[in-house]
Amino acid sequence: MKKVQLSMAFLCLAITSFSQTLTQTIKGQVIDEQSRTPVIGATVVVVGIDPPMGGITDAEGFFRIDNVPIGRQSLNVSSIGYEAAAVSNLLVGTGKELILNITLKESLIQMDEVVITADTEEKGQPRNELATISTISLSVEETSRFAATFDDPARAALGYAGVQTAGDDLLNEIVIRGNAPKGILWRMEGVEIPNPNHFADIGASGGGISMLSSNVLSNSDFFTGAFPAQYGNATSGVFDLNLRKGNFDKHEHGFQAGLLGIAATSEGPLAKESRASYLFNYRYSTLAMLTELGLKLFSENEEIVFQDLSFKVHVPTKKLGSFSIWGLGGKSTFTAVPDRSLGDFFFEDDNQTMGVAGITNIFYVSDDSFFETIVSASHNEIVFDLDSLRELVFEREDFVEDQLRFSSFFNHKFSARHTLRIGGIYSRLGYNLENQFWDRRQQSHLVSLNDEGSTALYQGFGNWQYRVNEKLTLNSGLHYTRFGLNGKSYLEPRAGFKWNRGKHIFSGGFGLHNRMETIALYLAQQEQPDGSFRQNNKDLGFTRAVHGVLGYEKPLGSSWRFKTEVYYQRLFDVPVWPNDTTSSFQALTFSALNSFDDGYTTFELANNGTGNNYGVEFTLEKFFSQGFYFLTTLSLFESNYKGADGVKRSTQYDSGYVFNILGGRELKVGKNGNNRFGINWKILSSGGQRQAPINFGASRDQGFTVYRYDQNFDLKLDPFFRVDLGLSYRKNKEKTASVIALNIQNLFQRETELQRFAFGSDRQLSFIPNLSYKLEF
Repeated sequence: MKKVQLSMAFLCLAITSFSQTLTQTIKGQVIDEQSRTPVIGATVVVVGIDPPMGGITDAEGFFRIDNVPIGRQSLNVSSIGYEAAAVSNLLVGTGKELILNITLKESLIQMDEVVITADTEEKGQPRNELATISTISLSVEETSRFAATFDDPARAALGYAGVQTAGDDLLNEIVIRGNAPKGILWRMEGVEIPNPNHFADIGASGGGISMLSSNVLSNSDFFTGAFPAQYGNATSGVFDLNLRKGNFDKHEHGFQAGLLGIAATSEGPLAKESRASYLFNYRYSTLAMLTELGLKLFSENEEIVFQDLSFKVHVPTKKLGSFSIWGLGGKSTFTAVPDRSLGDFFFEDDNQTMGVAGITNIFYVSDDSFFETIVSASHNEIVFDLDSLRELVFEREDFVEDQLRFSSFFNHKFSARHTLRIGGIYSRLGYNLENQFWDRRQQSHLVSLNDEGSTALYQGFGNWQYRVNEKLTLNSGLHYTRFGLNGKSYLEPRAGFKWNRGKHIFSGGFGLHNRMETIALYLAQQEQPDGSFRQNNKDLGFTRAVHGVLGYEKPLGSSWRFKTEVYYQRLFDVPVWPNDTTSSFQALTFSALNSFDDGYTTFELANNGTGNNYGVEFTLEKFFSQGFYFLTTLSLFESNYKGADGVKRSTQYDSGYVFNILGGRELKVGKNGNNRFGINWKILSSGGQRQAPINFGASRDQGFTVYRYDQNFDLKLDPFFRVDLGLSYRKNKEKTASVIALNIQNLFQRETELQRFAFGSDRQLSFIPNLSYKLEF
């Protein structure tokens, strides 16, 4: 009898396990969009669940919904006195709890009750409530889902309107609306940070591989023009990144291994009932496995190693507000050993070390006011050595930038209509810059940079938001910048509007913007005939730009939208050659709007150049729903400039058009449809970038390529075209989830033309496959 009972017990357990519905917890916080204070008593309901499931926010705005079936779920969020919100197609898996931060906008119409539907969601809206136009919200899921992004925000941005590669397809530098990549500002947790990419050059905004990881990132904003007043030191675009908070009441971990490296993630509570949490991610890679597979991204004589770490510790307090300690760091090395059989006798060593850490405090003065204060410190060192057989140093660069920043702003919500934000930023810019090279004629080393010290950058800003009614919102502001090195000051007005008429949305933005050059350009020295040295560009001003954008958007049902933007950018005070008396066309046609080696020069420059970027962009987008998403964009534009000779020419990045198509399909697979198979694809195409035409007669006579700089950038290189593919399979078990994925950049192995010579072209095969396995538990 006992044996029969035991057998029946095992049978019941087996049946229960076989038919068990896998579930997970959805939790998070609901806050007021303008004041960031908790919304108490808000109702959060899971859509389409029978019986109904939901939760109500507590005194701190937190909610929790347990036992939610895994898969795609949507939420409706409502509270009396607020406009309803909806969050659609959230991916709920068994490996990690789903933690959300939801904002509600106070209603201008007083209501005693709220009735909501799923159609109330404004999809694709930025996190920054002061943004009205030319802003893209990059969700963590999109960054991971888009084909061949490798968890890189810059590569994910390539699918959007007006964005294209900067030429070198192995790097993640991007061109926005014809602007040089160096005009991009990187921010993390509300403050400017150094370029967060491995294998970066001096003054660059990109690199070979991002130090960022989707394991720790929260949803972030990407601006392509007409930025709000709180953003300074940018003329091209802004990546405003945020790190998410760790799980505050459960420990969760992750492990990932792939051809690009291995990574480990951990998060969890620091103390019970305190909602304090930690989160970190570490990655290490050598790229050696790609070489073992026969993929020659680099030659056999080259070696690459990189590693990075990111973290965030969040500690709320009862009286002093909340504190966050966060950081990002990375180290990368590139070594090239000469191949003497090819006549190469030079060793090359590139080493980069970048780190930034900060403390953020958000202190609530009242229910309508708060201070946000950030103190951060960063270190960025780039060392380049080129020597002959380890005997003679041919060139050496050692650039160190240590920066200390203090940023604080006060935000006050006067009413549902009026919100004011005012603040300031102090940046101490420390530097230790060294550059020397071997002069063959003098048979000695010459020094172009040898300076150590510090200067300061002062910024102040104010933003005022006025909600005229429930359809029309006006934003205005002012940004002030002063450069301590030479005392140059800039005052920049900004304005924007958004008029949402339901079926038709009109928006616009206008503003003045500026961008400082790399500190090396201001301090580089040139030897004079008497043997002394002179800093030619210490008094050089910033490049400035006027941005004007108008937009129109039309929702097409609940999941589709059409959007178009027309823009004009006038750039002025651009560094160019100081006069037109030189006979060198290469000098006469020089402009900082185009790329130049190392981001600096020892030659004297003047703020006499100008430029123009103007164009129109079209976007047709289907947001993820019913297991499918789609995005196609077309950008038609012109980018031109004038150098010292006053002749209007195309810039290096004047490709004329950018056309992108991307999409993906997600299928339920396995018993009960608990698992997911995804296929994602992306097609990128644009006109070729530009260079100077070739003087073939002079090239034949002299034995090397001679360019026609009098016609600089008249020659257009081959058009750019690339197809990327991503495949993924997510398997959910009771307490773990795993994902195996294959992402391939440049599926058809099409070569990109980087530069044309008299006797051929420099072409690049940017074929990058990454097979990875990820475990969450």
